[in-house]
Amino acid sequence: MFQLEWPWVLALLPLPLLVYWLWPAQGSARQAALRVPLIDDFRLGGDIAEGVTPRRWRQWLSLLAWILLVLAASRPQWLGEAIAIPVSGRDLMLAVDLSDSMRTGDFKIEGKQVNRLYATRLVASDFIERRRGDRLGLILFGTQAYLQAPLTFDSKTVNRLLQEAAIGLAGERTAIGDAIGLALKRLDLESDNSQVLVLMTDGANTAGEVTPLKAAQIAAERGLKIYTIGIGADEQIESSWFGLRRVNPSSQLDEKTLREIAQITGGRYFRARDSEELANIYRLLDELEPVPRDTDHWRPVRPLFMWPLAIALFIVTLLVAPRLWPERRLQA
Repeated sequence: MFQLEWPWVLALLPLPLLVYWLWPAQGSARQAALRVPLIDDFRLGGDIAEGVTPRRWRQWLSLLAWILLVLAASRPQWLGEAIAIPVSGRDLMLAVDLSDSMRTGDFKIEGKQVNRLYATRLVASDFIERRRGDRLGLILFGTQAYLQAPLTFDSKTVNRLLQEAAIGLAGERTAIGDAIGLALKRLDLESDNSQVLVLMTDGANTAGEVTPLKAAQIAAERGLKIYTIGIGADEQIESSWFGLRRVNPSSQLDEKTLREIAQITGGRYFRARDSEELANIYRLLDELEPVPRDTDHWRPVRPLFMWPLAIALFIVTLLVAPRLWPERRLQA
């Protein structure tokens, strides 16, 4: 369907006529001297009167160019067929830890040892792609918390920004409380939508201005539900000067605080010791926060202003070029 975004611009169409009628005509007394015809007056079958009154075809072309310019200014558009999109009425924010401890390579994917962030990005990618109908946002936190993507239906962009996240980008320490506080600022908690924060970390709160429990209490008062995920294996074998030894790479994980955050806000705490458990957690989140079947419709819009604008510029060129070219040729 064709439409004009700014139809009121068409009111400018009679402007040339108004100027012609209202602008005072120049008297001929000032031009009483005898006019000497030039060669240009006889080119292409013209006559002397052409210098005083434009040819009729020039008038019509000028009028056509003006109509096309006004049409282009009114922003013509073509509306495509309506496309059904799922709408869940849910705002879901992901908060991902980028502290230095996420470098720990205690996850295995397809037999290859990978670090925690790599496993998180890989598994979270599938989760994001399944959240059709949700408005998604992304927070990256370390020593500071940063909003990487505001709430949007564009899940592909959110996923790409997550894949581009790098360890240490937000600092080497962990500010869990600040990440929750930033989510409170960016989520529209006064709307009727369901508000959910999924927070993933492998450590304890070691930075920031707000404590995690204080931030969780504020979140509970404002209706924000938080699901917390503790990342990291319980056991890892390392080689040393004295041979192989077993270590706990998740010794710094503050599971108690993560449980309390989830309990205060009405969410749940999950423990991801490997990539399979992490994938199961995301599948469980799909069950806890299902996507409803409601749909909305959206029409793609294709701008068309460039076509009348291009034709108008071409007509103006045709009108101006014949007057400029002979002058340049005579000067040469």
